[in-house]
Amino acid sequence: MGYVFAEIELSNPRQQNLTPLNVRALADTSALMLCIPEHIALQLCLETESFREVSVADGRKIRVPYVGPIKVTFGQRFCYLGALVFGDEVLLGAVPMEDMDLVVNPGGQEVTVNPHNPNIPHARVKLATKIRKS
Repeated sequence: MGYVFAEIELSNPRQQNLTPLNVRALADTSALMLCIPEHIALQLCLETESFREVSVADGRKIRVPYVGPIKVTFGQRFCYLGALVFGDEVLLGAVPMEDMDLVVNPGGQEVTVNPHNPNIPHARVKLATKIRKS
């Protein structure tokens, strides 16, 4: 099994005059966040909202900028979120993939919309109700 990539568009919803960037993102279901290299954050004029601590494969913890908002588009689907500025390629984690209801097909080495929900992204939520005591 090889790597799976997705063609996505990244844009800054606060500065719609900037041209969106079409990028090839590594789809990583074991990662949570969207990670972007610094040059993409600079091109989209994304503001640093805060800093986050991340753990890397060798066990070190490092502090990285958290920027946003950023709009991520895959085909007709999109989401808004923040991104960690880290690494040398775009990493598409589980949070944006879940938000857009995308699935990874390792055999076909592709990312697609969930075939069970081809027209509208679906999200599974549970209603928490308060139990009233008599």
